Amino acid sequence: MGKVISFGIQKGGSSKTTTSGIVAYILNQEYDKRVLAVDLDSQGNLTELLTQQDIYNFHERTVFEALKEKDARKYVHNVLPGLDLLTAEDHLARFPSWLYESYRGNRSLVLKETLQNVQDDYDYIIIDTPPALGDQTINALAASDAVVAMFEASKFCYSAIGRFLETCLHVQNLVNKDMKIAGILRSLIDARRTDNKALIELIEEEYGDLCFNTIMTRTAAIGRLSINGFKDNPELNQGLKLYREFVKELIDRV
Repeated sequence: MGKVISFGIQKGGSSKTTTSGIVAYILNQEYDKRVLAVDLDSQGNLTELLTQQDIYNFHERTVFEALKEKDARKYVHNVLPGLDLLTAEDHLARFPSWLYESYRGNRSLVLKETLQNVQDDYDYIIIDTPPALGDQTINALAASDAVVAMFEASKFCYSAIGRFLETCLHVQNLVNKDMKIAGILRSLIDARRTDNKALIELIEEEYGDLCFNTIMTRTAAIGRLSINGFKDNPELNQGLKLYREFVKELIDRV
């Protein structure tokens, strides 16, 4: 049964999508693992990143339809051999209203139940979450074996990290006692800025071994990944160096 790993924080611009996409790619291409990526953000950025297509190309063939049917099988989109994707587009924003108006059952477990009939087909399922502590994020945590909390070196993200970890603990206590917090990944770090250095040190002082050893610095190659994609990208190998170190740590922790 595939390990389910979510990447989350309720702060936008913290590299959740980029990290989710790269981790899925590395696990598939460099570890020869069968991977399903799940785009649970109505912005559809993971869908764009992995497919290099407009999200509206997947209209009515997305994770939202899978959630409504509680069946992922016919909505899986193949990206590369062994790498599949449940896509997202704007209509996923209607998930909360559908959940409270039409759904009967435990609202936190819809994604978990949706993935059950495909989980044995994969070694890993990687979930990208929206920048909010709403129903999509709760469903992701409830479906996960492990969660990675994303931290970018900013005051707002520093304020968010404690509330995100508290939410994870609530999910553990109420619906998913087996979910573990894999750790905090410090990303988008500008090594030239003293405030960045101070914040990453502060996070390490407060959370200790919960922090991954790998610290992701900003690079132009990864900044252009959303434009250039993974195929025929001459910068890709250079850009993935630090992510490879992170994936080694992540595998050890989960």
